[in-house]
Amino acid sequence: MRAEHPLFGLGLQSKSPNVTANKLINAYYEFQKEKDRTRVAIYGTAGLSLFINNGDTPWRGLLPFSPNSLLYGVHRGTFYEVNNAGVITARGTIGTTEGRVDICDDGTIITVVDGSEIYTYDTSSPATPIAAVTDAQRPTSPNTCAFQGQRILTDEDLTGKIKGAALTDPTAWAALDFFTAESNPDNVVRVINYRGTIVAFGDYTTEFWSNVGGSGFPYARILGADIEYGLAARWSVGRFAGTFAFLAKNREGQSIVAILNGYNAPTRISNFELENTINNYSSLATASGFGYMLGGHPMYQLNFPADGKSWLYDGSTQYWSELRYGATARHRAEIGVDYLNQTILADYENGNLYKLDADVYTDNGENIQTVLRGRHIAKQKKKIRFTRLELGFEPATTTDQTAEPVAALKISKDGGHSFGAILFQKMGKVGEYLTRCIWRNIGAGRDIVPEITISEPIKKVITECTLITEDGTS
Repeated sequence: MRAEHPLFGLGLQSKSPNVTANKLINAYYEFQKEKDRTRVAIYGTAGLSLFINNGDTPWRGLLPFSPNSLLYGVHRGTFYEVNNAGVITARGTIGTTEGRVDICDDGTIITVVDGSEIYTYDTSSPATPIAAVTDAQRPTSPNTCAFQGQRILTDEDLTGKIKGAALTDPTAWAALDFFTAESNPDNVVRVINYRGTIVAFGDYTTEFWSNVGGSGFPYARILGADIEYGLAARWSVGRFAGTFAFLAKNREGQSIVAILNGYNAPTRISNFELENTINNYSSLATASGFGYMLGGHPMYQLNFPADGKSWLYDGSTQYWSELRYGATARHRAEIGVDYLNQTILADYENGNLYKLDADVYTDNGENIQTVLRGRHIAKQKKKIRFTRLELGFEPATTTDQTAEPVAALKISKDGGHSFGAILFQKMGKVGEYLTRCIWRNIGAGRDIVPEITISEPIKKVITECTLITEDGTS
């Protein structure tokens, strides 16, 4: 009996490939409300174009500053100003040269914390360099900062305290202007402003504090709003779809990926397959995350530097995919911000800043390898003969960099454990709009898994992938 099988499912590879072997690398799904040619399309992820090259060590933190349309950042021990043409100007130095920094502002003064000190820079007096705060009551070794209610707040390293500066003056601090996370005895890992409320992420719990107004230090814990999840990685918190996504953990053990959901328990966005993968990594504490928009899709990228892995969550489809640089390395981006409606990304290894661009088909010159591994094709343990595999796609255009790209097919006949030889098919020259990739007579098996790889620097839009089979012997 002849049958057609759509190949690409929507999951990730399971703990056992015999259960689910699906894999999606450097690509994401887009669902159409009404079926036309296809109901589900697969798009290649956006490429990276170089914006700034600033040496061989990575940027430590970035802040887009809308009042003057400039981008500020720390690279090694220098505080820089960057304009939209990529011209950088040094605006002073700080006391450390490595490790992440956090940067926030009150609309005029920019505050930087580096785990050792707190620094301020007044944008209304740009020639005056950034300087360390000297007030004796300043926070001790602050790691993160946030602006709320006309004041800067920071954590105080290895304590449950959050300290606040004087109103409109981040250089002035008072000894009693602090509150302590008190619902559970864990340290404050990070502080953020979430919809006008201060969120104190702890190791295992999270608290919400409200500015209640009045004299003194006007913060009070919102009773009954504590969350039994803390933060597994300080730098995993990223703005995402009007809220924040983060790598969460609690006292029960393994970590999940979640988003803040008001004062309710965070909404889990990871799945069993991803959680199994990340909880087997060697280190979660160094994970980093950030959000951005890509063609109407809210995206959250989560990196695991210790294990060289990057993952991408699409908030519109609620599916995960893997990001890679080249064939096996993690994605280049460690930090991401929106600057003048353009996503700017900082390289994890060097001083490059990139622009994320859907019309660029390489990562700063390195071909983006898109991999699509399909679902199991099996029928009641009978051998199936595979007569034809068809791949539908958007053909090459005049802007593509390869005149006649190819797609590579590999077939697993043991349920996704190993794959056979590579079979290439041409994807058509520029302007050949009716071209389809068709592989014929590709063998037989009882449980096969196909994998297609497109490595050319071209626009990647997959509209269809279908396998035609005929029943064989049992």
